[in-house]
Formats: sequence, structure tokens, C-alpha cells
Amino acid sequence: MPDRLQGYRPTARWLHWIVAAAVLAMIPAGLVMVQEGLPRPVQDALFVLHKNLGALLIPVILVRVIYRLTHRPPPLPDSIPRWQRRAAALSHGMLYGLLVVMPVSGFVRVRAGGYPVELLDRLGFGPWIGRSERLADAASALHQAAAFLLIAVLAVHAGAALQHALIRRDGVWSRMWPPGRG
Repeated sequence: MPDRLQGYRPTARWLHWIVAAAVLAMIPAGLVMVQEGLPRPVQDALFVLHKNLGALLIPVILVRVIYRLTHRPPPLPDSIPRWQRRAAALSHGMLYGLLVVMPVSGFVRVRAGGYPVELLDRLGFGPWIGRSERLADAASALHQAAAFLLIAVLAVHAGAALQHALIRRDGVWSRMWPPGRG
């Protein structure tokens, strides 16, 4: 193993941790906001947070995807077995795909359901999608299925990161942390 592995560039690190923080806030909000018996003011606040943070994430994720497509990630250390390299590539591909599917399907569900996205409405962005219960239901089903898949893939991703940081101590964690280092 080299003395110091090449890390991700600061831009990639910041985009990673900004999206991670937002997603980690949105998951519990999304799971709690649909629970029966929740006081209406709490439920409304969670819906507003979830919808608007999701709308803000769309351009951030777009930038992140474009950045990833135009900037190759640093290589993994030679000590990483081939099967783990493949698993890492698959899980990263799934994460990127789900990070696109989630806010887009959520946006379509909200707009096709005739609901506001308060931030976009204040900025004067139109609904872009006509009201359609059928489309809203399909987008809702996709959003829910993708959410549980995202939670599972994130659990594997975080578990692997912690394994590299705490058990293997092979430098893989330090490629992405801290955010500003390059």
C-alpha cells in the first residue's frame, strides 16, 4: 500500500457530504411524515421540509453526476479484492441512479398530485406537470420502492466505509474525509 492514497478532489468531497447530509435528513423526515396519528402541524412541517429539500437537491445531484462523469475517482488500493471493487462499483452506480430517481419521482408525485413545492412556487417556477392522479400514484409507488432500496444501499455503503475506516484502516475512508482536503 502506498504511504498515502490519492483522495477525491475537494469538489467531489463537498458534493458527497452535502448530498449525504441532505439525504440523511430526508430519510427520517420521509418515513415519519406519513405515519398515522402524527399531529398535523408536525406532519405539515415535515412535508414542507422534505419537498423543498428534495427540490433543492435536484440541481445539486445534477452537478454531482456531471462532475463524476467528467472527473474519474481515484483508484482503490491494490489490496482491495476484485469482488469488492465490483461491489463498490455496483453500489456507487445504484446510489447515483437512486439519487436521480428519488427527487425526480418525488417532484412528479407532488406536482401531479396538485400539491405545492413552496420554494419553487415562491421563485415563480410553474408546476411543469399537469394534475394526474394516475401519474401521481405511479410516481409515489416508484418513490417509495426506491426509498427502501436507497436505505438498503446506503446501509451497505456506510458499513463498507466504516469497515475501511475502523477495521482495515487502509486509507479508503480518508479518500473522502475530511471534505475540504484535496
